[in-house]
Amino acid sequence: MAHSFVRGAAQAATFALVFAGGYLAGTLDVGPAEAQVQDLGKDLMGKASESGGALGTAAQLGTTINDMQTHVTELQKNLEVLNKIKAALGG
Repeated sequence: MAHSFVRGAAQAATFALVFAGGYLAGTLDVGPAEAQVQDLGKDLMGKASESGGALGTAAQLGTTINDMQTHVTELQKNLEVLNKIKAALGG
């Protein structure tokens, strides 16, 4: 009886150690996937906009809005720089 308990405990401990080692090895090698997801989204939107129909039109609208948001953000950064320059000149 004691022999079977020790054997079961050893098997459970071995399983836990192998699982923990695999988990640790897997997490050390994986980098962030954010850039990959963004690229995938751009590819999907491009393909959808080329397809035509309602889906293509909606995809073009989404791409256009995204581009507009990027330009607005860049313009806001430029305005901040101009305001800093104006304040530095005493205006």
